[in-house]
Amino acid sequence: MESDIRPPPLKRLRFSREHAPTFLNRESRDRGTSLKPLEDEFSFIRIFSWNINGIDPFLQKPITSFFSSSISSAATSPSSTPTLNSKSLSSRLTSSLRAFLRRHSWPHLLCLQEVKIAFDDTATQRAVRRAVNDDHGCSKDEPQYEIFFTLPKDEFNARGWGGKVYGVCSIIRKDFLNERVERVRDVDWDQEGRIMIVELKDKIHIWNVYAVNGTDNPWRHPQSGEIIGTRHDKKREVHQKMVADCRSAAERGISFLIIGDLNVAPSRIDGHPNLRTFPQQHVINRADFNRKFFHSDNGLRAIDVWRHLRGSERKYTYFPRGKPWASSCDRVDLVISSRSLIDNGHVTWIEIFDSEEERGPSDHVPIAVEVRLKADL
Repeated sequence: MESDIRPPPLKRLRFSREHAPTFLNRESRDRGTSLKPLEDEFSFIRIFSWNINGIDPFLQKPITSFFSSSISSAATSPSSTPTLNSKSLSSRLTSSLRAFLRRHSWPHLLCLQEVKIAFDDTATQRAVRRAVNDDHGCSKDEPQYEIFFTLPKDEFNARGWGGKVYGVCSIIRKDFLNERVERVRDVDWDQEGRIMIVELKDKIHIWNVYAVNGTDNPWRHPQSGEIIGTRHDKKREVHQKMVADCRSAAERGISFLIIGDLNVAPSRIDGHPNLRTFPQQHVINRADFNRKFFHSDNGLRAIDVWRHLRGSERKYTYFPRGKPWASSCDRVDLVISSRSLIDNGHVTWIEIFDSEEERGPSDHVPIAVEVRLKADL
């Protein structure tokens, strides 16, 4: 039987609150100025993650009513969520990636999952770059971003909708990229566009992950097309390969932070009104995930950052469309940290932005984490 994870010591909770991110005040935000001076030194970095369920709505022309001052002033603390009027809410389907970055005070890294861009669709990739760095109405003090894609190339397992399935995208602030990022890479065992790793000079690997959703559908050999199992089997194999990659890096003194849609709710308190237990294969996949990532000495022995910093607090990240808000939801978007980062106090804050407004055109809401880096390399 699965058990709830006990709340962390009060000392840990106190530490997370004391080191919550520094957000812009309203006057600075209205002027469009960037964070200073803490951000310039990269002593603390903020990472956002969001399964956007398709990039297309974010490439439409934005509606200016969404970017009202009421939205800007609503995001002045880590725990706040914007409040929109009905007109703004109805226009949320034309969200802007640039506005998202501005509203959340220019995070250093934004990890997107399920972007649904075909590997050879260079036009859409260029459109994303324009949308992120749109100069219209931008202050010269606002930061610019570089965009990296890992998109599906598996013609047998990722061919739906003309190859516009899966896919992850990492949006990295240019000053942070130039100063702290060693390289951005994918992994040779993923051909479905699910894994991207941002390697920092600080010996931290940040994983942007859109994990396999286990189903009874066939899993085919990526070269021959022969059926070799189900998507449940594929999910568990990806778990094992992620563990092996992180353990190999750990042998070289490298820590990891895995962030994204892991497509699994770890424990009973991570599902509302109930944790999914049907079909039985979901229970098997969950047990495999928890064992390999958290519990087994042969696994990662990693930390679920939300549970570590927020104890038994219930918040969820997946809110399916077509159902009343919060009537059925799960915490499947996670931040998983190596113990070394936790033990050394590097992971200081985490938040789930659980509102209909922040969900936007997706069926997931964003999550964010703050990480303290070394003062200098």
